[in-house]
Formats: sequence, C-alpha cells, structure tokens
Amino acid sequence: MATTDRVLVAGGTGYLGQAVCPLLLARDHRVVLLVRPGSERRATAGAEVIAGDPLDAASYPLVPSDTLLLLVGAPHPAPWKGAQFEAVDLAAGRAAAAALAARPALHVVYVSVAHPAPSMHAYWRVRERVEALLAASRVPATFLRPWYVLGPGHRWPVVLRPLYWLAERLPKSRDTARRLGLVTLPQMCAALVAAVEEPPAGGVRVVEVPAIRAARLTPP
Repeated sequence: MATTDRVLVAGGTGYLGQAVCPLLLARDHRVVLLVRPGSERRATAGAEVIAGDPLDAASYPLVPSDTLLLLVGAPHPAPWKGAQFEAVDLAAGRAAAAALAARPALHVVYVSVAHPAPSMHAYWRVRERVEALLAASRVPATFLRPWYVLGPGHRWPVVLRPLYWLAERLPKSRDTARRLGLVTLPQMCAALVAAVEEPPAGGVRVVEVPAIRAARLTPP
C-alpha cells in the first residue's frame, strides 16, 4: 500500500465523503477536510478540519506530498440542475485545478461520471470539463467514472436492474450497459481507497464502472 502524507478532501461532508473518510482513517491515512464554515459538525470524527470555500482556489492548502480527493458536487444530480452543476461542480473543479497549477500535489482523485451518455447531458458535460481542467494542471490524476452509486437515500435505480441485466447480454448494448452500470457505495469506496493508495506514476488514469465494481479493500 502506497501512502501519502495526507489526503485533503474537498466535499468530505457529502454522500461519498462521509462513507469513504472513515475507511481512510481506519487505514491510518491522515485525512484533512476542507469544509465551509458552519459545516464542521458534519465532519468525520478523527479527521482534521480546515474551514474554507472549495469554490475558491486560495482555500486549498496544498503541499507537494498531498493527495487531493475532490468530491464537491450538487447533491442528488437531476436533469433540471444544470445551473447548479455550473455553479458548484464546475466552479469547484476550476478552483481545484487553479490550486493544483499553483501548488502541485502528488495526486488528484476526482469522482467524475460515466460519459458520453444518452441522458443527464448537462451533468456529464460539466464533469468532462472538470476532467480537462484537472488534466491541464499536469498533476497525476485518477478520474473515477460511475454512473449511479447505490446507497442510503440513493436507491431508486434498483428498479432498473432487470433492464441492465438484459442490456448487458445483448451484443449491441453490452458495452454501453456496462459502462453506464450501477455500482454500490461499498464498491465505490473501495475504488476510491485504491485510487488514493495507488497513485499513477504520471498522466491520467481513468477508472470506469467495470473496474469500480471489481474493486475490493485489501488489508492495510
């Protein structure tokens, strides 16, 4: 297991952050949460907290040995939230990319979304733009591309599983169905931990749904 000096998490008080931060702490990572003032009460116990604005590049206290885990985004993405995707997801991506360009870190891990896709165009196009911004920083990057992460409060797509099962068995739709498949919260967390602990030597690494589904936590 490769370890870093610390993991700086932006968006750590949200859906994915509250699930993955306890795992990182349990594996002896130093976890530092960048949170807006007033949100400290939602921080994972045992994590350090830095008050700041994840939409402002100056709020990212990066040092060369850091891994930046970027989880900021509009909650419960939906087709009608295009303005929020621009105001939150894209703004946070721009801020993080600017911070990385000014103060390069060891590695940036970003939760993007599977694309291209036949729906949620505003969402995946914003995430695609953030990927490009982060890649332009030249900091080694891992982009995880789930389509939907099943977990508490995020379960409605379960009803689509029979359709996915059928689509994955038809040659014409198999690849698309797998790329846009559902993943579980434990699978996503395992993939995030693996990304943090095994940074790429350089460039950009993309982790899509099949690899997220195959992720398993290894002994620390």
